[in-house]
Amino acid sequence: MALTDPQKTVARSTARFRTLAAGRRYGKTFLLRNQLARFAAQPGKTVLYVAPTYRMARDIQWGPLKSKLIELNWVKSINESRLEILLVNGSKIMLKGADNPDSMRGGSYSFICIDEVADIKPEAWTDVLRPTLSAEEPPGHAMFVGTPKGVGNWFKDLYDMALTHDDWESFSYTTLEGQNVDAEEVEAARDMLDSRTFKSEYEASFLTATNQIYYSFHDDNVKKWEGDANDLKRLFLFTDFNVSPLATLIAVPTATGLHIIDELCLYSSNTDEMVEEVRNRYPHQHITAWPDPAGVQRRTSAGGRTDISILQNAGFLVKYRKKHPAVKDRTNAVNSLLLNSNDERRLFIDPKCRELIKCLTRFSYKENTMIPDTGGKVDYSHFPDALGYGVEFMFPVTKQIQTQPRQSYGVY
Repeated sequence: MALTDPQKTVARSTARFRTLAAGRRYGKTFLLRNQLARFAAQPGKTVLYVAPTYRMARDIQWGPLKSKLIELNWVKSINESRLEILLVNGSKIMLKGADNPDSMRGGSYSFICIDEVADIKPEAWTDVLRPTLSAEEPPGHAMFVGTPKGVGNWFKDLYDMALTHDDWESFSYTTLEGQNVDAEEVEAARDMLDSRTFKSEYEASFLTATNQIYYSFHDDNVKKWEGDANDLKRLFLFTDFNVSPLATLIAVPTATGLHIIDELCLYSSNTDEMVEEVRNRYPHQHITAWPDPAGVQRRTSAGGRTDISILQNAGFLVKYRKKHPAVKDRTNAVNSLLLNSNDERRLFIDPKCRELIKCLTRFSYKENTMIPDTGGKVDYSHFPDALGYGVEFMFPVTKQIQTQPRQSYGVY
């Protein structure tokens, strides 16, 4: 395969276990395809590619890998349902999802590559996959690839194995060092993302562990709004359609972002009561609402009205995604507006919005996971969710990255 110089460095390593922490668009998927072909080129071997889920394995690797092996005339047969390719030399390439670890038990693999390892439970490796390498003669190899998720994630433990074990080698490359994305695009991402996300996604940095979801929030984001509501001509409304509390935020646009000026925390309430209270406080302003997309289907009355239709009938201009944006995209968008990598704060919150401030401060991940903790005595998710629907819509951080064209390849 036509690898970049950084990819060649990893590919040429003779270590039995290799760990690669790489920034976005380094070319991790392409490199793993190269390594699958490299080990499968030896007759009678079985090699395994593992992604966090079966669907991800299919979407990320299956099509391109299958097409390339057919082009090389290496393929004897293909099993589409099992994602398995039998080669003419007797070797087999298998794709699996770590969401079904039992499907990988009892095998014998000469090479295993685990993609997006930070999103996989460590037991999939320690309890299921590691023993399968010992069944080979000589023992099999493994490669772990992903983007860092913090020092508390087990990916960092794997990366540090090279410090104390001779048969491990670790590599780290930023997006720019990967030679697939130009400097202008990386700088554009730096301007768009908060510093923590940029360091993780583009600089492949293992960041200091923290469970706080909105880590960019600081006292500097709390700032009194000095305007007069009577002078306002337009307002933004963000809401999460929850019964108790029904969390709603009122915002005004600024030159660079948003200022949250008011909040409504209504218990055992409904959308009609929320609209009534908003109009009591702001009777004359034009209101644009960015609500929870679930409101397009959620019916709140015997008359069959939906939460979205209630907002529209109140005269609000309503904007929303057709489906829920990913939680990660919402939190990244909010963190980026709170503080980006250029140390710019573009989201401010009036101190009277105490519930929002409390939630941003206390909403955290479950210990040693990236799963938001919504099951405690107090659920701090509703106001951040309401904020995230609007911020992600207006200030999204996800965009298509343009990469340099890649030449066709043969086996390295």
